[in-house]
Amino acid sequence: MTTNKPLADRTMIMSGGSRGIGLEIAKRAAADGANITLIAKTDAPHPKLPGTIHTAAAELEEVGGKVLKFVGDVRMDIQVEHAVEQTIDRFGGIDIVVNNASAIDLADTDTISMKKYDLMQDINCRGSFLLAKLCLPALRESARAGRNPHILTLSPPLNLNPRWAGRMLAYTIAKYGMSLTTLGFAEELKPDGIGVNSLWPHTTIASAAVRNVLGGEEMVANSRTPDIMADAAYAVLTSPGSETTGNFFIDDEVLAAKGINDFDKYRVVPGEGELELDLFLDS
Repeated sequence: MTTNKPLADRTMIMSGGSRGIGLEIAKRAAADGANITLIAKTDAPHPKLPGTIHTAAAELEEVGGKVLKFVGDVRMDIQVEHAVEQTIDRFGGIDIVVNNASAIDLADTDTISMKKYDLMQDINCRGSFLLAKLCLPALRESARAGRNPHILTLSPPLNLNPRWAGRMLAYTIAKYGMSLTTLGFAEELKPDGIGVNSLWPHTTIASAAVRNVLGGEEMVANSRTPDIMADAAYAVLTSPGSETTGNFFIDDEVLAAKGINDFDKYRVVPGEGELELDLFLDS
């Protein structure tokens, strides 16, 4: 491993990752020469969503990563078990877990169906818990080998301002469930030296969720690109896990702490217009 590529030969397993923020985080690691397992459902092109697990893998390999494509569903225990087993068989271990897969529906309680409620719970909260749980033996082995293991979950700070639960209770429960896994795993795994953190964007990010669910093209124009989340995730994942744990990081705050204060390059539309604050943040 070279000093300027700290994730070289490290192995990352990620839920989702066919597009958007997850793919950019994976690409940032792949550029160091990391091994990447993608657990994703998108085997064939989707009419409304860009990219498949196959196009994502090609992008990762193009920048220098080694990829294991696992077409599967993070809701299915046996499939996640097989993904973890195949990752260890292929790459010799697991050093990084990224809980990226997430379902979103901002409907209020009267409107939302229980089918969608269960989907968000199963993917967001249960899926994050399951993937991390199944990787714990490998992460402990990574810690013993001095390979700086991390669990990173894309979920917000636990903001108890009631406006968020009152506005979209089902989604808030599902996303805060992800954040509770960070809170709990960080405390539980402190003796093992495994870094456990959450990362959330300060502004909306140009993604399929923003385009199709939150606000359309106008909101996309007032957003930042996924690259800011990728750079922030890289900063977290290359920090000492034994010291960097139990945090609910915000992307631009992570980068500012690293001395990066010019964020204009991350804007979808360069200029001075006001950016859209992301969900679950009050200011």
